[in-house]
Amino acid sequence: MARTWLHLTSYLLIVCSLIWFHLFTVDAKNHHRRPMILPLHLSSRNHSMHRHVDNLRRHLQQSGSSTPNARMRLYDDLLSNGYYTTRLWIGTPPQQFALIVDTGSSVTYVPCSSCAQCGKHQDPRFQPDLSSTYQPVKCNPSCDCDDEQKQCTYDRRYAEMSSSSGVLGEDVVSFGNESELVPQRAVFGCENMETGDLYRQRADGIMGLGRGRLSIMDQLVDKDVIDDSFSLCYGGMDVGGGAMVLGKITPPPDMVFSHSDPFRSPYYNIELKELHVAGKLLKLPTGVFDDRHGTVLDSGTTYAYLRKDAFLAFRDAILREVHFLERVSGPDPNYNDICFSGAGSDVSQLSKIFPEVAMVFNNGKKLLLSPENYLFRHTKVSGGYCLGIFPNTESTTLLGGIVVRNTLVTYDRGNDRIGFLKTNCSKLWRRVQFLGAPAPAPLVSQSEDTNMEISPTLAPSGSPPNVLPGSFRIGFLTFDMSISTNDSNLKLNFKELAKLISLELEVDNSQVRLLNVTSKVNDYLVRWGIFPTASANYISNTTALSIIGRLRDHQMQFPERFGNYKLVEWNAEAQRKLTWWQQHFLAVVLGSLTTLILSLSAIGIWLFRRHNQQAISAYEPVGAPTPEQELQPLQS
Repeated sequence: MARTWLHLTSYLLIVCSLIWFHLFTVDAKNHHRRPMILPLHLSSRNHSMHRHVDNLRRHLQQSGSSTPNARMRLYDDLLSNGYYTTRLWIGTPPQQFALIVDTGSSVTYVPCSSCAQCGKHQDPRFQPDLSSTYQPVKCNPSCDCDDEQKQCTYDRRYAEMSSSSGVLGEDVVSFGNESELVPQRAVFGCENMETGDLYRQRADGIMGLGRGRLSIMDQLVDKDVIDDSFSLCYGGMDVGGGAMVLGKITPPPDMVFSHSDPFRSPYYNIELKELHVAGKLLKLPTGVFDDRHGTVLDSGTTYAYLRKDAFLAFRDAILREVHFLERVSGPDPNYNDICFSGAGSDVSQLSKIFPEVAMVFNNGKKLLLSPENYLFRHTKVSGGYCLGIFPNTESTTLLGGIVVRNTLVTYDRGNDRIGFLKTNCSKLWRRVQFLGAPAPAPLVSQSEDTNMEISPTLAPSGSPPNVLPGSFRIGFLTFDMSISTNDSNLKLNFKELAKLISLELEVDNSQVRLLNVTSKVNDYLVRWGIFPTASANYISNTTALSIIGRLRDHQMQFPERFGNYKLVEWNAEAQRKLTWWQQHFLAVVLGSLTTLILSLSAIGIWLFRRHNQQAISAYEPVGAPTPEQELQPLQS
């Protein structure tokens, strides 16, 4: 019987081996199918400050208003670049621009192709002649006119001695493929001259969100296409990017508000009453934060500036709380920065060393500030930090972006209030998922390669919704990334990088796989693969388009320690067509195993019963008659 069982087991192993060999050969043949390859045309290398932080659990929901929102990503880093930018597209066909998000400016402008004094920026200059929808704003009594009295002009000058001037034009403005708001006609500035920081900066221009008839917000509100509100959320220390929403969102219940007086000044102001450091009230004159323009929020300013007496009180309070830290010189010898060393490099631990600061509004509401809201990292001392609060040369209190890092700020202009909510802004994008949103606007890009313009609207009629044009189902995606580091001793942590990629592309970490790495000194060429989830055998059309859009538009952002990176190309391989064996393999194996188990069980039962019958027939009861045998005589 044991020999029979051994023969059956061997037969089963041989059958399974043949099945696996057949499947392997079929898979190998399919694996060598030529993938669809689309190159990426880069205008420049991407360099950004971004790191992985905890996922957020709150969810912002769309208000009951019927007007849509323009959801837009923020890029760059406040302290590395001095600003945050967003992407805006102007013209038909659209021309892309990286614009500084500025609540202190009331006009949006980009360099014009005819500009005689414009710096070298991130993207090509705007070419009115290439846009079929561009129209100059003709000279009229409500604007300043050019020398020929034909076209309206603008002129903006800033406190840091930079300026921008040019002519006004009107064209179609698009907010990206992830926005509900469809493209709108708007007036903007076409620069003819730049000076100062505006000339030297990498960003193309300014997106003016301030109050004024030329503000992009005022224009959209006047058209009744959005509600009179917008929100900004800047990433934290060492974290780039963030989120912006033009339009109304439902404020979270724990958001604190301050009244904002639109008649006091053209700037967004709040009613700041007190400052507390480590729970202790700073002793300051009444109304110290209410001089001149009051307390102003300006997203285009990097640091915060207090009236001199308020600054001295704040500085002294901080010094008393961190007296055990060593004082060091600042990173720039031209400035007398207040800096400390010995606090460690882990930003999450700073709250254990530096005190909490509280801003108290006139209505009694309190906004708590963590150390990242008043410190910046020392660029030359490891574990060193410097105060990002400075004395102002005038009496206005100016709060720049550093104060609202990792803070959702809602400029509720319709209700004359500004709201604050401490949160993780680098991941706010995942939270801003509005229910019942219409289909996003078509993907726009500055690339001239028409193959790069992939949009659901391009799919031929009658195609299934999960199939790309040409019935091309995505089996998996790959992309090549070149990375250049400044430190030859630095070894890249590819496991951490894979997690960052999954966050940037908004896929599960298990879907991102490292396929190949080649390196030479400080340069790496890395190939990554994006595979379907465990429960699917292809990547959905929506997910594929989202991933492709982010790769094509170079929207991934990584911490500075990963150096400069550049996307070389991305490949999309079609879903493999499964053979009959691959589709029914599991069923065949389970059926075979079930049949084998039942057969072996039947054979075992039959053998067992036969053995018992043989044993019963061989048994003789006591007293049963036996045949007589003749006795043999004994031999002596």
